[in-house]
Formats: sequence, structure tokens, C-alpha cells
Amino acid sequence: MSEWKARRFWKQADAEPAEGGFRVALDGRPVMTPGKQRLILPTAALAEAVAEEWDAQGDVIDPLSMPLTRAANSAIEKVTPQFDAVADMLAAYGGTDLLCYRAADPEELRARQEARWNPLLDWAETALGARLAVTQGVMPVAQDADALTRLRDRIGALDPFRLTGLHDLVTLPGSLILGLAVKEGRLSAAEAHELSRIDEEYQAEIWGRDEEADTAAANRREAMQQAARFLGLLNS
Repeated sequence: MSEWKARRFWKQADAEPAEGGFRVALDGRPVMTPGKQRLILPTAALAEAVAEEWDAQGDVIDPLSMPLTRAANSAIEKVTPQFDAVADMLAAYGGTDLLCYRAADPEELRARQEARWNPLLDWAETALGARLAVTQGVMPVAQDADALTRLRDRIGALDPFRLTGLHDLVTLPGSLILGLAVKEGRLSAAEAHELSRIDEEYQAEIWGRDEEADTAAANRREAMQQAARFLGLLNS
């Protein structure tokens, strides 16, 4: 038996004002989340972009081609009811941030990390009020409790939609500082992805490229760019 797939049943998707924000309507019928909650979006720009995703569907609906819709669904159904748990999870990346763990050798790799990562830690101290300690190797380094509290407070001040957008920008590179740098406009998502892969790119220069690893990296890059776009639409 072939797997059942949802098919397009509408002619036109439109963004329109609704109570509490904006909605997307398919031939006048409002889109609901998978859990049958109202899909209310906070900005007209995001609603219009979500409507474009629905309009772009062919005869068979492909959820993977609708990253903004999926993110909005997550914000409503997953992040909103467990906001503090999600915020705590993302804040925990500050205690083990990628940018804080440096190679002892070779010298060339260590120099690349210092040149590319140190400015971001300096930015975090100035812009976020959080100075993180650096170590060599993989042994944990204790971070200043006040710095971690300030980072958690900053995350906790976000709304569920912005926290959803921040999620992939933190978890995919393994760095709270990189994620916040994208959110605050210090970096683009592509730049953050590149900075997260200094070690991998160095190894590829020595040992050669791996097609499977490159594909996985490209997928992460795309996901980060979509998350940054989601955040951008929340500010439009």
C-alpha cells in the first residue's frame, strides 16, 4: 500500500489581519497548526511569507519545503507551552560554547580559532555583558555564573517566536554566542556557520573532503539561514 500524502485542496493562499496578529487563509479558510490550534503570526511580513510557502505547493504538499510554516507551528505548539525549558536548554550552550574550546595544536589551527573566534567573545562581553573563559582541549571549563545568568536573562526576554528562531542558530553550530550574534545582526547565518566549521575545514584541507560530511554541512547552513530569515520577518 502506498503511503498517504496530503494533497493541495486550495486555489489561493492569502495573509490577512486576525485577532492577535495575522493569519494565512486558504480560499478563505484559516490555516491551523497540526494540533488544530490557530496559526496566528505576529507580523504581516511573516504571514505573507508563510502564505507564499502554501501558494508554492504543488499537487502534493511537501512540509520540508515549508520551513517558515514549520517554525511557526513549533513556536505555537512546542515552544510556547514549555518556554522556560527551551530557554534553559539554549542558555546551557553558554556553559559549553564551541568558541571557548580551542585546539592546543597544530599552531595553524589554533591561530585560526583565535583570529576568528576571539572577536566574537569580545563582542559578547561588550554587547551581552558576558565574558566567557577559554580553554584548550575538551575538558570542561567553568564559566562565570553572572555571565551565564545574563545570557539566560537575555534569552528569557524573547517571545516564543523569536526563541524558536534562535533555536537552530544555537544548536546547529553548538554555540550560544554565534546564535545571539546572528540574532543581534553581528553576523549573518552563513558567517556563523562558517565560523562553526573552522576545525572541520582545517581537517578537510589536510585529509580531503568527504561528500557526506559536506552534504550534512550544507543542510545545516540552509537550516541556519532559514532560522535567520524567520527572525528577520519577525522584525519587519
